[in-house]
Amino acid sequence: MKVLIKELTEVFGPSGSEEKIRRKIIDEIKPYADSITVDRLGNIIASKAGPGERLMLAAHMDEIGIIITNIDEKGFLRFSNIGGISPFTLIGQRVVFANGTLGVIGMEKMDDIKNLKINKMFIDIGVKSKEDAFKRVNIGDTGVYDKECSIIGDHIISNSLDDRVGCAILIEVLKRLKNPNYNLFVVFTVQEEVGLRGAKTSAYGVNPDFAIAVDVTDTGDTPESEKMAVELGKGPAIKVKDSSVICHPEVKKALIDAAERKSTPFQLEVLEKGGTDTGAIHLTRSGVPSGALSIPTRYIHTPTEMVNFNDIVQSVELLIELIEGK
Repeated sequence: MKVLIKELTEVFGPSGSEEKIRRKIIDEIKPYADSITVDRLGNIIASKAGPGERLMLAAHMDEIGIIITNIDEKGFLRFSNIGGISPFTLIGQRVVFANGTLGVIGMEKMDDIKNLKINKMFIDIGVKSKEDAFKRVNIGDTGVYDKECSIIGDHIISNSLDDRVGCAILIEVLKRLKNPNYNLFVVFTVQEEVGLRGAKTSAYGVNPDFAIAVDVTDTGDTPESEKMAVELGKGPAIKVKDSSVICHPEVKKALIDAAERKSTPFQLEVLEKGGTDTGAIHLTRSGVPSGALSIPTRYIHTPTEMVNFNDIVQSVELLIELIEGK
């Protein structure tokens, strides 16, 4: 699974430009799904038939990124964000565009770094003129953090673990499932980072009886971090609440019961800021009882997000028990 996670994080796929990561995921799940469709927004919907209710599992395949807004006479690129990016994280970072063009993010001279905003930053792609720049990129082209994944013991450090790690978990669940008790729909959504858009449309199409999103969550285990009862290496986190949803008590209980049947360690998560696809799914049609399983992650939305591999393995085991358990 570590190899799969590394491969997924290395595929280009910012919100709205998910073509490459969509192809990669479809190639991975083809032998294990009864059917695979791609809806009109670009979500992958893989089904695996079972006798029970319609269960939707969702993980988003898009990643945060940047989009070119202007190119000046010397070939420097101005840009805006796709999803939540702090300008302080961007200083000196390398970014890569879909065609492989590499750039470095710089900033204008500032008297006080506290005033730094993205509109005071630029991308240097190593050209001398606007004309040369246009030979490599164009207005509206999107880019992402340069790809690098490191595996150090049980820890994985990489860009895009949000939410390629959730995608890897659902791929592994599909590979290992034998006798699902539910009519299962595994959905890899688009445009989560810009407003949970793919989750909204795919849930409307699937019309599930209940749903679970798999995504990353913050931790409270680094020096002077905000207080939060979630740590790396202590098991997946079963969401109670975030900014977008109060999880349905029956779905939360089903996840807890599955963890307890398998003696899988778990944590309970209350995320004060942020949300996941669950927020859109639970408001679809006349309402969908929904919950979320979260992977504790440090340094979210940076080029060096960090997860513990054991939390990932335990997430797979928990979901399989939920789907197949008695």
